[in-house]
Amino acid sequence: MSVKPPDVRQVLLQAFGLPKAGLDICLCVIGEGPLSANEVAEQLGYDRSTVTRYLNKLVELGLLRRSELNREGGGVVNVYHSVDLERMRRETLIGFYVWAGEAASLIEDANLTKQDYLNENPDRELPDVFWESFLDE
Repeated sequence: MSVKPPDVRQVLLQAFGLPKAGLDICLCVIGEGPLSANEVAEQLGYDRSTVTRYLNKLVELGLLRRSELNREGGGVVNVYHSVDLERMRRETLIGFYVWAGEAASLIEDANLTKQDYLNENPDRELPDVFWESFLDE
């Protein structure tokens, strides 16, 4: 079996369920942070509400962290920072290994179910779309 190495951007887009805008925002903060939502929106040319929505999602995912910064003229503003990159790398790898293990287990279960079907039905061919035959069970 030939396996093509994955594109890093595509892996990140799919792994975290973020579209291009979310990934752009994350990379902007990692590369330039700490930044406020306004600063990110200005740098990338995205609408501030879009930036804020993705920043909150990125914090929720553990890819960024948020803190409050006191303004010189009074008041506070939320700023976004990169988490410790080594910690992020470790946690992402652990998450991937857990996911890969669960995926391998599902594939093994599917293969065993398929084999059981073939053993129980030696006179029948495997349906073209095997799993559709189990929808009513």
